[in-house]
Amino acid sequence: MKRELSLAHLTVISLPPPEMIRVASRTGYQSVGLRLIRVTPQSPGYPLMDDAVMLRETRAAMSETGIRVHDIEFVKLEPDLNVQSLDRFCATGAELGASRLIVAPYDPDLSRMADRFAEICALSASYGLGVVLEFFPWTVVPNLAEALALRKQAGSPENGGILVDALHFFRSGSSFSDLQGLNSAVLPFLHLCDGPAHGADDLEGRLREARAERLAPGEGALPLHSLITAMPAEIPVSLEVPLERMTAERGAEAGALHVSRAATRCFEVMEFSSC
Repeated sequence: MKRELSLAHLTVISLPPPEMIRVASRTGYQSVGLRLIRVTPQSPGYPLMDDAVMLRETRAAMSETGIRVHDIEFVKLEPDLNVQSLDRFCATGAELGASRLIVAPYDPDLSRMADRFAEICALSASYGLGVVLEFFPWTVVPNLAEALALRKQAGSPENGGILVDALHFFRSGSSFSDLQGLNSAVLPFLHLCDGPAHGADDLEGRLREARAERLAPGEGALPLHSLITAMPAEIPVSLEVPLERMTAERGAEAGALHVSRAATRCFEVMEFSSC
């Protein structure tokens, strides 16, 4: 089963986009997801929309390697978000050839957040981009069912979908039944990783696992085979597997290679057993 493998920026978050793209090329990926907006004060973002030099270097790396940009991130849907302020972010994504941008639910007012999601979808559509809402167990949209409900409340925009992340899917207790009947317009790609069967009980531990120490596909106990087969066939797979300890000891490129090799093995054995 041949899948497009995309390297999510969180896996190699210490690398600026030009270097990340070259690492992706050397370690078995076909595309990358770029974090242009930082998520936390401790984790970097690379605002190419405000850095003409790095943007030019990023485009040069893409041309040199043939690596594509699959998605850009990370927009928090917060109460004070001004959607029009994202215009240059979207324009830069379009210039890089990205397919989608990722947004996350951080507004306690679900009605307002649904409106913002619809507005971002409209803005993105003007640049030929799709939008995916990623749910997180610690937010007001903690699972797949709630994410689908918010999408419906926003009017089910044609270019608006949901991003399923394997770790968040299982940690949130989301149901496979909620995936039934959904096509690639709603679920356009998958964030893949692995982890222990059970996560931490406290918020600090859950955030630590999600943002710093996941497991490569096939190296944990999550039923990834069941998730992959329940998703639309042949959608791209983005490998989001932060490995802080391995990166500190062996470097970001070693981590990226470890993850791509593990994912390739996982897909190779899917027809015969669970990975």
